[in-house]
Amino acid sequence: MRGVRVGVIGCGYWGPNLVRNFVRHPLSQVEAVCDVRYERAARLGSEYHIPTVTDRTDEVLRAPDINAIVIATPSYVHYELAKIALQEGKHVLVMKPITTRLADAEELCDLAARQGLLLAVDHTFVFTGAVRRMKELIVAGDVGDLYYFDSVRINLGLFQTDVNVVWDLAPHDVAIMDYLIRQDPVSVSAVGASHGGSPTENIAYVTVRYEGSLIGHVHVNWLAPAKVRRTIVGGSKRMMIYDDMEPSEKLKVYDKGFSIGADPGVEREYQLMISYRSGDMHAPQLDAREALAVEVDNVVQAILGRESLVVDGRAGARVVRILEGAQRSIDQGGAVVAVNGTAVPRNL
Repeated sequence: MRGVRVGVIGCGYWGPNLVRNFVRHPLSQVEAVCDVRYERAARLGSEYHIPTVTDRTDEVLRAPDINAIVIATPSYVHYELAKIALQEGKHVLVMKPITTRLADAEELCDLAARQGLLLAVDHTFVFTGAVRRMKELIVAGDVGDLYYFDSVRINLGLFQTDVNVVWDLAPHDVAIMDYLIRQDPVSVSAVGASHGGSPTENIAYVTVRYEGSLIGHVHVNWLAPAKVRRTIVGGSKRMMIYDDMEPSEKLKVYDKGFSIGADPGVEREYQLMISYRSGDMHAPQLDAREALAVEVDNVVQAILGRESLVVDGRAGARVVRILEGAQRSIDQGGAVVAVNGTAVPRNL
């Protein structure tokens, strides 16, 4: 079996999970693993019987028997490694965020298109059963017009040395927001602070505005005493709560809402009739497969020409656009920042 022949660069925190899933997929095989710390690559190579183990990235990037590169390194080297891989004629899956600059992300997207190659981004939470069901409900019109997206991702640590809390945690929630809302934002504002001698922000609040009254909000924090992973989406027909920390019933759909009308018996405009709807809660059955396994299957099938990528480079660029805007806003004391840049097409 030839299929998709993978080289994985980066064997630290997330790399082993990617190796495991590509090894298990029936249409892919891992040909090489690479890490600057050779012993980490060697452990993976031994565990999964991988032919090539190295600490030299060029040995993987230029290997003639590899047609897909997986990049699981710190974000500041994503652009450099992905660009070389694409120039060498290889498909790429890169971890979040795709790059640390929007201009670099758009350059990679353009390069992949010119080369006729696939550029995928690991927005893992998009592939969870809960988020995919939320998408289905929104597309089917069951939620109605979207009013807001409100997400909290907090825990104690893990402090990062190369990025702040926005670039570390917010990509997950911004990716979910981008996947569900299907609109380009108008502006971003954010505030953040650093504590305990940290050189970067370890708590931040990011607000994203869209056309009309739709608003998104993301709270990220490395200083929380408990781990919280919760997203609320409100619409005109229904509301949804996705709690990733729940052992079961991770997604709950509420038939709740309100309507406002003028009181015909009162002349003053501000006298309104407000009615509330409080219906049932439904916890739909979800696909229980590991999100990363679903993602890896999509990437493999896309490389083989059987599916379209769910999260391509353009999706990664849209996330970076919001992160860049949030960082500019933080640097300007919370100012509202227009989300500019080249319009990017959506494949979903």
